[in-house]
Amino acid sequence: MDGPLVFLDLETTGIRTTRDRITEIAALRLEQGVVTSRWHRLINPLVRIPAPIRELTGIHDEMVQDAPAFAEIAEALREWLGDATLVAHNARFDYGFLRNAYKRAGMSFSAEVICTLRLSRRLAPQHREHNLAALLERYGIAFPTRHRAMADAEALLALWQRWATEHPVARLDEEVQRQRRLPSLPAHLDPGMIQALPNAPGVYLMHGENDLPLYIGKSLNLRARVMSHFQADHRQDREMRLAQQVRRIDWQETAGDLGAQLLEARLVKERQPIMNRRLRRAGRLSGWSWPPDASRPALQRADALTGKEAEAMMGLFRSTRDANEALRQIATDQGLCLRLLGLEAGRGACFASQLGRCRGACRGDEPLAVHTARAREALSRLQIHHWPWAGRLAIGERGPTSAQAWHLVDHWCHLGSADSLAGLEALADARGAFDVDTYRILRRFLDGDSVDQLTLVTLPRRAESAS
Repeated sequence: MDGPLVFLDLETTGIRTTRDRITEIAALRLEQGVVTSRWHRLINPLVRIPAPIRELTGIHDEMVQDAPAFAEIAEALREWLGDATLVAHNARFDYGFLRNAYKRAGMSFSAEVICTLRLSRRLAPQHREHNLAALLERYGIAFPTRHRAMADAEALLALWQRWATEHPVARLDEEVQRQRRLPSLPAHLDPGMIQALPNAPGVYLMHGENDLPLYIGKSLNLRARVMSHFQADHRQDREMRLAQQVRRIDWQETAGDLGAQLLEARLVKERQPIMNRRLRRAGRLSGWSWPPDASRPALQRADALTGKEAEAMMGLFRSTRDANEALRQIATDQGLCLRLLGLEAGRGACFASQLGRCRGACRGDEPLAVHTARAREALSRLQIHHWPWAGRLAIGERGPTSAQAWHLVDHWCHLGSADSLAGLEALADARGAFDVDTYRILRRFLDGDSVDQLTLVTLPRRAESAS
């Protein structure tokens, strides 16, 4: 390998590259197989070092209180590194921290990087463990001091030198060049998975250890979207955590964007991946119900409504608090009485009427029937959009790859999909529960410009399977 190599290790206050800080930097410069220079500094992170990190590294606040901040040594370190290639174990971690530290210092930094974790997986694919401790034990390399930057940098160099004696130079060069040619990927991820991803619409599923679902997403270009996660890992904490934990990626192609969004919404609720937040909240929906003979609206749980039942609800909310806040805002905007709406306890005139924010139905200034009519009309604006079709709706879409799919929907409930219109016959007896995310997806497509790209066919609804 031409040019100098710098074996680098960092100690930090945590694993979040955008929030945590560097506490120690060590580097060894190797030229023509000889260490020609060393660089070692404790760094004041300007934040407290968490107790678990103190126990792991032995670096505590008193040790770094007189050390320079990273901005003070940034230029000197950059000059010392020069154009050398950085070598690090799980290089994405160290490189991400360096880039963010330079960014906070108002400077840019980039370097070519070799990841020894990825290299180990290529050189010894028969082994399961490739962390630095496991490699040192496997090769009989004794380093009693660990989790300090210089000790780990020296251990990494010793590992590299052992590889140089056990593998032909041509083999090491081949694997290094392979890393340089491939996109930057997490060390634990097989590059073949990325190469197999299609440039087509669909949904991707990222799994961690023991097949733990980490994240589910959708895209019109699966390969580009998955790669974007790893290209942003030094800028976003979630992307860094994802890159560190992902072990396997699955995907399902769809004909187009509508199918991808519907599939994503369903899979997130079924698999409950730990890094999806919004779509994961499947249950605990609440909504306002106001029967004709009732004097005020009532809050109702709406976890398992059919499509027809959902149409009677005046708004669907993620929590009781959100539902109450929505009704309270409507009351403020329309001059309604919080007491008559059941949002305020007590009798007689409410406090808002004394401030002129209520038109006084609570004290007889406004007829109760008029107040009720105004309140019902205002709240009805939140009502689920009426299903305008006489039966079930088959929605056909053809995507950029010319693949076609049909989605069967009834009263905003997605009942399933098929490759052809005839294939929907197998879903004739399907029932569906109302899902607010699916409802919003369908409304966006059917009410927007995208509807011109869809084929809509109304199908008869079987009486025994009506929603």
